[in-house]
Amino acid sequence: MGDGNDASAELEDRVLRAASESTPLDIVGGGSKSFLGRITQSEPLSVDGHRGVVSYEPTELVITARAGTPLTEIEALLADSAQMLAFEPPHYGATATLGGTVASALSGPRRPYAGAVRDFVLGIKVLNGEGRTLSFGGQVMKNVAGYDLSRLMVGAMGTLGVLLEVSLKVLPSPAYTTTLRFSLDAAAAIEQMNNWAAKPLPLSGACHEGETLHVRLSGTAGGVAQAVDRMGGDAVEDAPHWRDLREQALDYFDTRAPLWRISVPPATPPMKLPGETLIDWGGALRWLKSEAPGEEIRAAADSVGGHATLYRNGDRRGAIYHPLKPALLALHQRLKASFDPKGILNSGRMYADL
Repeated sequence: MGDGNDASAELEDRVLRAASESTPLDIVGGGSKSFLGRITQSEPLSVDGHRGVVSYEPTELVITARAGTPLTEIEALLADSAQMLAFEPPHYGATATLGGTVASALSGPRRPYAGAVRDFVLGIKVLNGEGRTLSFGGQVMKNVAGYDLSRLMVGAMGTLGVLLEVSLKVLPSPAYTTTLRFSLDAAAAIEQMNNWAAKPLPLSGACHEGETLHVRLSGTAGGVAQAVDRMGGDAVEDAPHWRDLREQALDYFDTRAPLWRISVPPATPPMKLPGETLIDWGGALRWLKSEAPGEEIRAAADSVGGHATLYRNGDRRGAIYHPLKPALLALHQRLKASFDPKGILNSGRMYADL
């Protein structure tokens, strides 16, 4: 469909050569998310040229595209049929690609109410560390053969293989969207967000910064209007807020301080940590700007059953992701050895021992 380029043969040759020479490779798409993870010293393997929509069936709510396909191209095509990527992926730049989105498993404000990236992945074609092309899953939700292996690639940051193609379930775009604004402190906002989440409301976003809670509602005009009457607050046309939140373009994110991404149970009270916090995902995601030691932040996350990632800034050669328990680390190492026995694909990008 449309313009595209199948560079799978060239990528296969490159990986085969790297495997034979034990040359570490750094998989690069559009480069918009290159700040994620640890800094490694590897030879770049560009998949940016492997692009194009392979198939799109609006009536089936399925799109398949090559990993280097720009997100803007995919979203524009879906918009023509009044459809969307329901997990609302951040771009972090005009060069964002489908492969980078899936490899990093990034979802936007809609994630708690619509689902995460892995919930929409139907199938994946991937090039392993031995230069072999493997296909998992399919193009329908009921096709479970290899489905979990497809989902395994989501968030693996390229450490298990070079993504070649991805099939995704898409959803119709909502007919109507509005935002409600409330003046609440963090503790009250968390309680309110969790109360609303338990009710049949058309929620599609809920975040808190400073003393302000923003809640987005999406659905039919009638359904949204009923929810507005039920919830109260000030109705505002605030679409730029959600875009800027998703793209980390709010003033809050303009910082050189270490930025931590802390995932916690949504009803967790405000965490007593130094720094400034922005709450997203209805309470389940806490962004923290803080110079506090990583050990202190991770211990606080651990204490409530969560985990913390050093998202931006800070020491990119040290520990970025939440430390794995020994048994889980051993499992990850076995998976890495199975897909990439020579350890050439994005090794060390997530953990020094992977």
